[in-house]
Amino acid sequence: MKHEELRAVWYKEEQMAFSGWEFSHLNSRWYHEPLPWNYKAIIEKHLQPSDQLLDIGTGGGEFLLSLEHPYENTSVTEAWAPNVLFCKERLTPLGIQVYPVSDNRLPMEDSKFDIVLNQHASYDLQEVSRVLKPGGMFITQQVGGDNCVQFAKRLNPNSLPIYSHFSLSTELPKFEASGFTVKYSDETYPELRFFDVGAVVFWAKVIEWSFPDFSVNNNIAELCSLQDELMQKGFISAIQHRFIVLAQNMK
Repeated sequence: MKHEELRAVWYKEEQMAFSGWEFSHLNSRWYHEPLPWNYKAIIEKHLQPSDQLLDIGTGGGEFLLSLEHPYENTSVTEAWAPNVLFCKERLTPLGIQVYPVSDNRLPMEDSKFDIVLNQHASYDLQEVSRVLKPGGMFITQQVGGDNCVQFAKRLNPNSLPIYSHFSLSTELPKFEASGFTVKYSDETYPELRFFDVGAVVFWAKVIEWSFPDFSVNNNIAELCSLQDELMQKGFISAIQHRFIVLAQNMK
């Protein structure tokens, strides 16, 4: 297809609706290099059916539901308004407590939870410590500040990292200062591959905080350049940044 024909395809991707936090629309259109750890397996090793569980920034609850934890022992927070509504429609009828939030403050009483989870959402360690029971576990997998930085610059040469100093080395001292003992941690830079430029467009619109002012119109030259690379290599590559921390609340 010529670039002008592809532009129409890219427009459709740009306008696709998105809800919850699942990317099945991109199945077979991208490849994530596996992480050296298994976030779900780590959780399941520590989570007991009787535990009070909190998932911070649950998205649409997709990952949370995969844990099959008793609903009556499960709570979630979510800040993005469309997902708050989605959670209330999907999770509340199951008996899961849904807490809308606007920042990192947690609207629960002290020492309520045995396990707090956080996958790719922001957090306040003092708040997490407050709502955890003594000895409770905080398990978080995070997107580091170097995530897809060079790729973002390809779409916008003026792009600046939003969280450039957010990494395992900067966060670990904060855990210790907040009364946690770190039981396990790791960091990695896995490759992400896209097999069509439309997938890049959809992804960039969903995570708009990483690609401010991105649009097909604004970035048509950059998208055409990616298309040329795709035709040569068969894929478009980006380098991600992930880290994980498993920490016990010692307060």
